[in-house]
Amino acid sequence: MNVVIGLIIFLGGAIAGFLATKIFASSSKEQQQLAEQANRSEAALQQYKQDVAEHLESSANLLEQMNSTCQTAMAQMAQSTKLLQQATPDENSAMPFFSKETQEQLAQTVALRHQKKEKPSAGTVTEPPLDYSSNPSGLFSDSKQSVTNAE
Repeated sequence: MNVVIGLIIFLGGAIAGFLATKIFASSSKEQQQLAEQANRSEAALQQYKQDVAEHLESSANLLEQMNSTCQTAMAQMAQSTKLLQQATPDENSAMPFFSKETQEQLAQTVALRHQKKEKPSAGTVTEPPLDYSSNPSGLFSDSKQSVTNAE
């Protein structure tokens, strides 16, 4: 009888152990899955940080290139301004826009125009302008006109 009781206890322990293993094994599988997911997320985060760092580094390099290009352009502009200031002649020694003969002709033309301009006296005009004639033609009146070249 001791053997039978030992056998029953052994079978009961085996069944309890089997059930306990199933219960704890399923929770350990979930833990393994969560651990794997956490590892993947951690790897993705590290990759993202690396990508951002590379992007910022390339942006810094581009900004440095832009700065050097702007400095070069500013130096060229300063040099060009200096050369233009040196090349610009004084007002007195500046070359005239028109030749001497053309300037003389222009001065004569202006002088002639000033001589020809005489103010007309206000009392000499006795007739109204032609568009205010004293004999209206009736062209713009509302009356009907006869056709002169009718057949």
